[in-house]
Amino acid sequence: MSKDEINGFLVDKFNQHNLKEGAAQGTCPLCSSDRKPKNQKLQCASYDWERGLGTCHNCDSTFQLHTYQRKGASEKIYVRPQTPEQFNEVSTNVETWFGTRGISKQTLSDLQVTEGSEWMPQTTKNENTIQFNYFMGDQLINIKYRDGRKNFKLYKGAEKVFYNINSVVGYDWCVVVEGEMDVLALHEAGIKNAISVPNGATLNSNNLDYLDNCIDYLDDKVKIVLAVDADDAGQALRQEFIRRLGAEVCFLVDFNGQKDANEYLVENGAAALRDAIHAATQVPLEGVTTLYDIQDEVKEFVKNGFKPGFQIGLENFDRIFSTYTGQFITVTGIPSSGKSDFVDQMVVGYNNQYGWKTAFASPENQPTYLHAHKLMRKTWQDMPNVNDIGSDKWKQVTEKVNDNYFFIDMDRYTLESVLRKGAELVKRKGIKCLVIDPFNKVRDVDCKTEDVNRYTMEYLTKIEIFAKKYDVLVFIVAHPTKMYKGSDGKIEEPTMYNIKGGGEWYDASYHGLLVHRDYDAKTTKVKVLKVKFQNLGENGAESHFTWEPKSGSFIPNEPASVEVDGLPWE
Repeated sequence: MSKDEINGFLVDKFNQHNLKEGAAQGTCPLCSSDRKPKNQKLQCASYDWERGLGTCHNCDSTFQLHTYQRKGASEKIYVRPQTPEQFNEVSTNVETWFGTRGISKQTLSDLQVTEGSEWMPQTTKNENTIQFNYFMGDQLINIKYRDGRKNFKLYKGAEKVFYNINSVVGYDWCVVVEGEMDVLALHEAGIKNAISVPNGATLNSNNLDYLDNCIDYLDDKVKIVLAVDADDAGQALRQEFIRRLGAEVCFLVDFNGQKDANEYLVENGAAALRDAIHAATQVPLEGVTTLYDIQDEVKEFVKNGFKPGFQIGLENFDRIFSTYTGQFITVTGIPSSGKSDFVDQMVVGYNNQYGWKTAFASPENQPTYLHAHKLMRKTWQDMPNVNDIGSDKWKQVTEKVNDNYFFIDMDRYTLESVLRKGAELVKRKGIKCLVIDPFNKVRDVDCKTEDVNRYTMEYLTKIEIFAKKYDVLVFIVAHPTKMYKGSDGKIEEPTMYNIKGGGEWYDASYHGLLVHRDYDAKTTKVKVLKVKFQNLGENGAESHFTWEPKSGSFIPNEPASVEVDGLPWE
């Protein structure tokens, strides 16, 4: 057994838990230390050194004996299904059913579709299932189970990858579909380089972790045909692929009213399906729009007006402000007013509401581990202590923060380098938000500093182009340059005109927010300075919060309303 490579994966650390090497049984690294002293040395776990897996018979957990490296893969530790010495062929009844869907026995054999009993959570019992086996190289990575009632499940704890991903190796193009049946249909039509997402499509879902794990398989493709389902969820998935992979390589298929590739095969035959794939058209030319390109959007606007904006989940703030992606928000306020913390709360809200991931370019929010700790507190809704380390909630929260928030760490921040890294994070991690905090520490080497207004407009224009191209929401935290005290001795609230560059900030920004702390009242006010569209908010509207130190969160705290007598004409 090699200590450098196991199952096609490069080993990062062999025997990461320092177990007795070569032993078939021993203690469990997950639960033994927490058991009663007399039981801590019991051999409750089995070790499989060839597969790199351990199984505990006490806590019923599976754990990796080693850590691995792989280009484009997540750093998570996954469970791997055991590869059987011989796969079971499907029964005659199952073969007949596939035949009604236009799928031959040869295709089932080529793609190693099998049959077997499996416990299904939907029915809470063992069911006879069709099994779609997910391979990467010669390693079985995952299994999709489907019973006769059309219930599905993936292998618990396994890595999510594209189905049939091996098929794209050696091709400069491939087809992406939404289900394993569509892969079989395309194989039947002679198109072997087709892959499927592992878990279909849902509206408002952009967490394509399988794309993160397989991006290296697609980096060399000059043409990616998107043949996903024609429903709303499929179209949302298509748009996310275009955003992540780039419109220049994406081509679209018209199934002429049929839902997907398999339905098209059944209705029209293998030759027609093959022709439909080869007739795929490129995503419309960037920068040029005709009415026909946007007619669906026009129809939707005529029917329903403006789409509702995205909200963070705090009722008092959502009442006065919402936003779209493809835009940027300028957030200002005097020093120590809570600008960065409120932006953190907004992106945590967007993550909770919509699953959005965020990248931070925050030179002042250092060291990074403290910023990560802030996000943990907001996610946890409490202050974790030393006794929480290793608990189930600790694992849950750290995994959520690790998977959804990314910190851009550079020796010298420039706008060019940050936007370049942001584009990479869109493609590889699917970020939906980018935070620049503060703008004056993320300088643009290409902008001329002698003309502050021109510099500001060029700076903001580059951010706008990035936001639109990648459909990302960008936050820019900007300090005011001048602060004045009022007659009461308190520092006056700044506006967007107090930021260096003045009116350019107000003119160019889609939205503007003020975060202002009243130290005497121990409250924080968030004020809408600008909204691009009236349906997204109200200029001048305010929401009020109390700072909760344990969770590091803003808690709604609206001032009491004053009852007044109505005027005669009211």
